[in-house]
Amino acid sequence: MKVHSLLVFLFIGVAGTQPAWVMARDGFQDVLDTPAAITELSSRQLITGLAKAGSRIVGVGRRGHIVFSDDDGSTWHQSRVPVSSDLNAVNFPSPQVGWAVGHDGVVLRSTDGGLSWERKLDARMASELLPAGGGESGNGTVADLSFLGLWFETERQGFIVGAFNQIWRTTDGGDSWEPWSNRADNPMGLHLYAIRAIGEDIYVAGEAGLLMKLDRQTGQFKRLDSNAAGTFFGITGTPDHLVAYGLRGSIVVSSDAGSHWRSVETEVATSLIADGMTAAGDVMLLSQDGQVLAGRNGTDFTKASGLAPVSVAASLVPLDDGRSLIVGSGQGLSKQVLR
Repeated sequence: MKVHSLLVFLFIGVAGTQPAWVMARDGFQDVLDTPAAITELSSRQLITGLAKAGSRIVGVGRRGHIVFSDDDGSTWHQSRVPVSSDLNAVNFPSPQVGWAVGHDGVVLRSTDGGLSWERKLDARMASELLPAGGGESGNGTVADLSFLGLWFETERQGFIVGAFNQIWRTTDGGDSWEPWSNRADNPMGLHLYAIRAIGEDIYVAGEAGLLMKLDRQTGQFKRLDSNAAGTFFGITGTPDHLVAYGLRGSIVVSSDAGSHWRSVETEVATSLIADGMTAAGDVMLLSQDGQVLAGRNGTDFTKASGLAPVSVAASLVPLDDGRSLIVGSGQGLSKQVLR
């Protein structure tokens, strides 16, 4: 089982590497005990995830760096973060309360709009929550804890997902956590890259064509027949037009809440790795080389023009003025006008 090469680069080796907190025992400085370094170059570092916190934009990335902007990305400030683990994704269920996840089992919470963060879970803490042998953590071990996606429906209630079928849930703002990996229809322990609520339903996107939907009555994530074999890095859209996207520009759509899916042809051959939605409800998909696809009804996607070259893109967020903020490696955070 392999993680797509792009994601290995962005997430610094999800599979097959020892987390920093384990290496610390052999003389390395423990990133779980080392706050993120304050640097004027924080907004030029690798930023892997973006989210809106009200009118504020918050980005998370390498070595625990979290930055925020109150002027649509024109200027950036660095947040105070208690760890220096690589972070992968961020979500704000309200303007003040936000969550971020990353390697070494790190889960962070902010209650001041992203200005400062506190640790609510890490691999060491998770090891104490699991039974002997770590059987509830998916097909990996606690040492493999790499969280790649998250979604919170309220400030206190949400899910995090990650490598090797990791699913964890909290209902009390991270004071306690419950492993949910045994509730997923994923016997091979495939990696889970994203979780998202669309309408009243919650969906998970993962490796090898895996799409799942939460059955709220049984509390189980049931597998959907996506008719695809390639990895999905995300899922978005509306209840009437679900859109799952991923490897080599693949897109599948559903108009019946995931019961049936069909593929959509696109002009992009590189992997689609992130999404955003405009105020008008248009879906935007970002490829690893910085191309953007825009779809008005979830089926007709066209490639936007007017983009500056991007070495490796990672995430985007649409702005109210019609532009989009695109982040990745090398160029830092960049506002671009899409046509």
